[in-house]
Amino acid sequence: MGHLNSMNIFLRQEIDRMQKVISILRSSLNDLKLAIEGTIIMSENLRDALDNMYDARIPQIWKRVSWDSSTLGFWFTELLERNAQFSTWIFEGRPNVFWMTGFFNPQGFLTAMRQEVTRAHKGWALDSVTIHNEVLRQTKEEVTSPPAEGVYIYGLYMDGAAWDRRNGKLTESTPKVLFTQLPVLHIFAINSTAPKDPKLYVCPIYKKPRRTDLTFITVVYLRTVLSPDHWILRGVALLCDIK
Repeated sequence: MGHLNSMNIFLRQEIDRMQKVISILRSSLNDLKLAIEGTIIMSENLRDALDNMYDARIPQIWKRVSWDSSTLGFWFTELLERNAQFSTWIFEGRPNVFWMTGFFNPQGFLTAMRQEVTRAHKGWALDSVTIHNEVLRQTKEEVTSPPAEGVYIYGLYMDGAAWDRRNGKLTESTPKVLFTQLPVLHIFAINSTAPKDPKLYVCPIYKKPRRTDLTFITVVYLRTVLSPDHWILRGVALLCDIK
């Protein structure tokens, strides 16, 4: 796969973290089984794990090395989905479309993409390469090949507005619909530090519905007919996870 390729270095780091989660999960469940049988002593960590699992919450020992989720069921589903994405990437090759929610370090993923594009162009410097984006009309299932440059991303939800797929622009959200899924987003890098078009809405992407510095990933630029200020007052953002 080319172990010095920036995307593969990123993948290696992600897999190392995933292996850590899986090994802690496996060992604590095995110990718990033995403790219930009475073979080993029930430690404080095991008692905490048992109590939390009974309440469908994530045990602290797992949460410390993994990610936050509202219930144990959602957490476990995400574990399976993350694992599926990584194993597909290793054994079947690089995916056409990436699920950014399934990464421990999404910022690192975007940096790796920038490095990849910079190396592909002679004379480009990483400092002057900035991220740009375009929203496609296709959904994840309709994408059959990867982009020539950059990455395709799916699984982002729009909060505070909706997306007009036909015209490719922001529109008012439908009544009683809290979140709408954005079609596939093409993120690529351009060799320019010039300011972006002021008519575009600068939309932040957060990992979770709780919007803090810790959950902020990056910003994307979305087309809009109305003034960007209108969407700022609406508090429009993109979320990786809405649970």
